[in-house]
Amino acid sequence: MSNWKKQLVDGYYAFRDGEFIKQKALYEELGTDGQAPAVMLIGCADSRVDPTDIFNAYPGEMFVARNVANIVPPCEDDEAYHGTSAALEYAVTVLKVKVIVVMGHESCGGVGGCLAGMGDAPIENFVGSWVSLLNPARDKVVATVSDPDKRQHALELEGVRQSLQNLMTFPFVKAAIEAGDLSLQGAYFSITKAELHMADKNGEFHPV
Repeated sequence: MSNWKKQLVDGYYAFRDGEFIKQKALYEELGTDGQAPAVMLIGCADSRVDPTDIFNAYPGEMFVARNVANIVPPCEDDEAYHGTSAALEYAVTVLKVKVIVVMGHESCGGVGGCLAGMGDAPIENFVGSWVSLLNPARDKVVATVSDPDKRQHALELEGVRQSLQNLMTFPFVKAAIEAGDLSLQGAYFSITKAELHMADKNGEFHPV
């Protein structure tokens, strides 16, 4: 058996012998009655930043969508495939979540790629095309942060702010917020410190 397959199988057995035994009734309830999470979290696909670990969430408590650099694109009404937008629509219109959290993180590779010009023309790959969505935030950071060593962190935060703004371009999000049924929240996780920061109403991030 290959190493990666052994890791998966061993992990599954450990789950069956550990957490599953403690949560057997919960899994049976979720499998029978469906899910009703109050929180949607849009996070990065980075393997170091697992939202359910960070927030100690049980199965069924958090609807998670992950992509490179935790980007929320603007609403686009076309026939292309929009995975993040589809997850967003399902969370708001079907699951009726109460809050959407956009969480950035330290040392984000997608953010670093955008700063390095990966999203500039000509774009030759999927990742470059995706992180080009951060170009407006990057240009703002480059124009306002003179120290190149501080731009990575600044763009990690500014990317969250931009995604929160983009959420408001979705009519169903805007309607739910105006009805008082939905809130938006920015967050940021430091990997090295295991420290969570939350954004205030002005978009400034503070440690929890």
